[in-house]
Amino acid sequence: MIITIDGPAGSGKSTAARKLAARLGIAYLDTGAMYRAIALRALKLGIRLNDAAGLIASARDARIEVMCGPTHSRVLLDGNDVTEDVRSMAVNGATGFVAREQAIRDLLVQRQREIGRELGSLVTEGRDQGSVVFPHADLKFFLDASVERRAARRYQEMTADGESVTYEEILNNLKERDGNDAHQWAPLLEPASAIHLDTTQLTIHEVVERMLEEVSRRRLTAHATESCGAASR
Repeated sequence: MIITIDGPAGSGKSTAARKLAARLGIAYLDTGAMYRAIALRALKLGIRLNDAAGLIASARDARIEVMCGPTHSRVLLDGNDVTEDVRSMAVNGATGFVAREQAIRDLLVQRQREIGRELGSLVTEGRDQGSVVFPHADLKFFLDASVERRAARRYQEMTADGESVTYEEILNNLKERDGNDAHQWAPLLEPASAIHLDTTQLTIHEVVERMLEEVSRRRLTAHATESCGAASR
């Protein structure tokens, strides 16, 4: 069973994916962290964000390991755990430059599909999981919320982690990212393609319960899986 959850940053998809995977007892895959890891590597190496060739070469050389479990998805970059590092505002701003390079997207899409085959069952979240990576997924969700509500959520998360950032910076970053990602979401917003949940006024518990109702209604069952350690080169 493959369940995809797509949507913009701050829509609650990461938390919902983790909690849904835990309730179902299957693996959780945070695909956005893979793009963020490549962005982090470029920043550390001093690669200019408008240097497409440099970004692609760095992505091809990167060793990314995704540790998937029903309650976590940790990311190792070149042997170092960067799960928390990839959530910084600097990485947020750089990730869009990475994601717009088709060669990098192709590289990560291929690896995400390999992870799906290795695991058999998983909840995977990102921006193109239901539209590109797993177009034949058993169940697709698209989560959204007002950009102001999403910015407030991200601001609370990042300041709680000690990140020095303003609400306005996050709001502007989200608006820019929404524009870059809109073409990926279009296929999911077509009638009957994905279940659209507006989380602006919903608690995470309510979101997960609605998802579980859909899983039950469709009588989907999962194959038991082990936690994974997947490498991308």
